[in-house]
Amino acid sequence: MTEVKNGDTVKIHYTGTLTDGSVFDSSEGRDPLEFTVGAGHVIGGMDAGLPGMKVGDKKRLEIAAEDAYGPLNPEARQAIPREGIPDDIPLEVGIQLQMQSPEGHVLPVTVVEVTEATVTLDANHPLAGKDLNFDIELVSIG
Repeated sequence: MTEVKNGDTVKIHYTGTLTDGSVFDSSEGRDPLEFTVGAGHVIGGMDAGLPGMKVGDKKRLEIAAEDAYGPLNPEARQAIPREGIPDDIPLEVGIQLQMQSPEGHVLPVTVVEVTEATVTLDANHPLAGKDLNFDIELVSIG
């Protein structure tokens, strides 16, 4: 039976959980996730955990933050003057906004603190700094 190797296109079903067991993503009820192993389409720990699997295999991948979305970058948090944000934009902790970099790239940010004078925005990926677990099932190797 064929085993997964780098360069193979695979389809997997998965459930991603944090170390406390809470689910952050799952393919349940959706088509399997399809990607090329080793091409950087998924987090590094996922790419590294698939080679050697066969169709039908199930596996739990425990992925350290460094091999997932990386560590939290304190420089990705920035307090900006509140008056710099248009009045029609809601400013509640946890709200996701989109900013534009000087180069024109759209950057998703999360409001993490609101004071009378400033709004602190965090551009870290929501899963940065977190160890992740994935329960996966290999559906096919293409």
